[in-house]
Amino acid sequence: MLAVDHRLGDALGGAAAVGEPLGDESLATIDVRDLKPQRRHEALLEIFDGLAAGEGFVLVNDHDPKPLYYELKSMHGDVIEWEYASQGGSEWRVGIVKTGDSQSTDEDIVTRYDVREIPRQEPHPTLHHRYGMIPEGGTMELIAPHEPRPLRREFRQQYGDAFIWDVVESEPGRCRVQITKTERTADSGDSAAADEDVTAAPSDDESVEITQQLDVRDLPPAKRHEQIFEAYAELDTGSRFVLVNDHDPKPLYHQFEAEAGPEFRWAYRQRSPGEFKVLIGKAEPAADGAPDDETEVPF
Repeated sequence: MLAVDHRLGDALGGAAAVGEPLGDESLATIDVRDLKPQRRHEALLEIFDGLAAGEGFVLVNDHDPKPLYYELKSMHGDVIEWEYASQGGSEWRVGIVKTGDSQSTDEDIVTRYDVREIPRQEPHPTLHHRYGMIPEGGTMELIAPHEPRPLRREFRQQYGDAFIWDVVESEPGRCRVQITKTERTADSGDSAAADEDVTAAPSDDESVEITQQLDVRDLPPAKRHEQIFEAYAELDTGSRFVLVNDHDPKPLYHQFEAEAGPEFRWAYRQRSPGEFKVLIGKAEPAADGAPDDETEVPF
């Protein structure tokens, strides 16, 4: 077994399980399922950065960690050996080995993604999810075939003026953009728009009771949906709760829409970097079973 166990433990500060190889594995295992989502990428990047060529570990996670592969490859170059040992359910196991010296630069950035390497349907959700984890003042760098202006519009809609968009390199087939998270100003137009998501509800909304606030930011991703659906199942008709998440939970909306029926209600209360608040509730279904104007479709 490669002697990296102590470095794994030091990087994680004891917050995740570092274990002996299992079965025929020659690499130490690192289980991040109980680690806060905001800490996972930070810790794993630190661990990989400290590996020598030929060293590695087996990552155990509660969902497919493929976004980490894109991040590592973008940060370090083509020196990533990535092999799934098991897939599906609440235990994904991936062998990760550094096959050569890192090709990373010394630029002061938190993370980098070469979106040219990410499947077409995956970049935007991946980037929003990771951006929500970086600290204020941190910078995420993107490498794209051209300036990703649709993504910039999405950032403006979701984060208002709380970011700096800087095109640092532009040539045919390659554009490098650095996005730095800043503090949202008090007069942000998007903040006001988010408030309108609640105040613009129909007049009978005043009779709908808010029963609790459910903050899932400290939960592992695999446990979030379970807790949210349990909270929804326990709601009485005419009540709702406030969901607090670290990124836009838009995919959850589509799952509710498909499974929950016409009484399902969804309205944004706040959209800020690292903190999204959504009102989720049950209302009396309309006589014709159709949704009313209170449900805000998050597009």
